[in-house]
Amino acid sequence: MDQLKQTILITGANGFLGQKLIERLTDKPCYRIVATSKSENRNFIQKGYTYIPCNFTDDVSLQSLLDEVQPDYIIHTAAMSSVETCENDPLLCEKVNVKVVYKLGQYCAQHDKHLVHLSTDFVFDGKGGPYKETDQTNPCNAYGKSKSVSETKLLSTDCRAAILRTILVYGINGDTKRSNLVLWAKAQLENNNRINVVSDQWRMPTFVDDLAGACIAAMEKEAQGIYHISGDEMMSILDVVYQIADFWKLDKSLVNPIKAADIGQENNRPRKTGFILDKAKAELGYAPTPFVKSLTEIKQQFSFYNR
Repeated sequence: MDQLKQTILITGANGFLGQKLIERLTDKPCYRIVATSKSENRNFIQKGYTYIPCNFTDDVSLQSLLDEVQPDYIIHTAAMSSVETCENDPLLCEKVNVKVVYKLGQYCAQHDKHLVHLSTDFVFDGKGGPYKETDQTNPCNAYGKSKSVSETKLLSTDCRAAILRTILVYGINGDTKRSNLVLWAKAQLENNNRINVVSDQWRMPTFVDDLAGACIAAMEKEAQGIYHISGDEMMSILDVVYQIADFWKLDKSLVNPIKAADIGQENNRPRKTGFILDKAKAELGYAPTPFVKSLTEIKQQFSFYNR
């Protein structure tokens, strides 16, 4: 082990953001990268880091991993993020989204290490967006509640931590099993499939490359407190899909606008979120990529990932 290099532990390394972080951080020779997820490594990039499988909900396994790795920084992306799964299994939701975060916070407080923790716009009820970091949280589903509690629990440890809330993350990586709004809509429309898209929910979608950059900036600056990270264009989900169709010259008549109530999302999803990004721009140097420009970058990345 190179004792001169600072060690970064990336949790949720098989996830969408986790894979992008590995891609970005393995280009930085000043760090020793350790990646972890519950299952075997699914990353497109296989070199330049150490991968250690770990079941984070098992306290002994988690402590053993931390003792072995001794990270200087932790970027915690692992989470149970499905609204329905969190509703159906509240005990597992609490374990994954709250208890693990608290234990990581305790570790970082005890050893004076820095933690970047990912949270969500779903900590808000969607009645007053766009939101600033100091606005009162009021989640309307179990997922949002678990993330709100995780923020409070983490801050109670007094560890040096940056909490990055984000919104509707999209982009591309090398994992063909990972999808998101952009890849889903593009694939469905290319296959001439009719799709139902909600017209009365508004978001500021976040390019995963921007989010990864913000995580790294928060880590390197050892930022502390809550930061809002997203795109800076407020759009309905329907508008997002129409822009995707326009960009790839696909048939917009295949898009069927529906209401959130039509699919049971009237009360368990925030209607309008969005973030005020002034703090992240000022303190982290955050500069979100315009949505259409991000689609151009995604188009170029298809060849990089052999997709």
